[in-house]
Amino acid sequence: MQPGKLFIIAAPSGTGKSTIVNYLMKQGLNMHFSISLTTRAPRGKEKNGVEYFFTSVEDFRTHIANNDFIEYEEVYTGCFYGTLKSQVEKQIAQGQNVIFDVDVNGGINIKKHFGEEALSIFIMPPSIEALRKRLEKRGTDSPEVIDQRIARAEYEISQAPHFDKTVINDDLATAQSEVLELVKNFLYQ
Repeated sequence: MQPGKLFIIAAPSGTGKSTIVNYLMKQGLNMHFSISLTTRAPRGKEKNGVEYFFTSVEDFRTHIANNDFIEYEEVYTGCFYGTLKSQVEKQIAQGQNVIFDVDVNGGINIKKHFGEEALSIFIMPPSIEALRKRLEKRGTDSPEVIDQRIARAEYEISQAPHFDKTVINDDLATAQSEVLELVKNFLYQ
């Protein structure tokens, strides 16, 4: 059995990353999520073990001490995200193509870990103003959290050159098509 390939999709919050990742999952490419561990509370209809593994800060810190992560980050105070080594290694060995739906720093760290074995794609918002409108329309965050996400987005956009490819999500269908083409090219190279 051929080992699976790795795909890193990162973007500022509200850029359409998860929508694009969900689109890729439906394209018959044997894509499977790398499910991150997080200390944040579930949003909307998120379920433990599906979108994320939800855990306590104390448990997360135990994983850090045990060197269990490929990457992890405290994205906001008390809000950690991380990628467990054991989860990814198991999936690759089973021949699954693993897709990482991660924050920008996580994407950079995963790319450093896997190098040419992984394709990293940065999803760019058309503008900061458009991003703010998307976050407000989503209706899942308070105005204070939206302000934090915008401040973070400005930093994250500056990190786009660390990724193999950048796709601007100005039109969702176009962005999905561009990302799909990049993924197929990497899969069949």
